[in-house]
Amino acid sequence: MPLLFIGIDPETGDDDSPTVWVDQEKKELVFQGWKPGPQLEAECAAFELPGHAKGIPDHEAVIRIPARMVQMIREACDVVERAPLQ
Repeated sequence: MPLLFIGIDPETGDDDSPTVWVDQEKKELVFQGWKPGPQLEAECAAFELPGHAKGIPDHEAVIRIPARMVQMIREACDVVERAPLQ
C-alpha cells in the first residue's frame, strides 16, 4: 500500500519540505524533516535512558519538524489509530 500523504509544512519553500505521511499497512508515521546539525544530534545521542543504549543507531536518525506541523502529526496519529487491525 502506498504512503498516505498527510501534509507539508505550510511555510515551506522550494528548498525545504518537512512532510508527514502514514504507512497504513505498517501502522507507522513517516516524517521528512531537517537534519539537526552536529551539536543537537550529539546532545540527543548523549541521553542515557533506562533500557536504551546510549547513542543513535546507524539505522535511525534525528530529524527536526516545525511546531506549526503539530496538527498534521495529530491527524497522522488519528489515521494510524483508525487503521484496521491486520
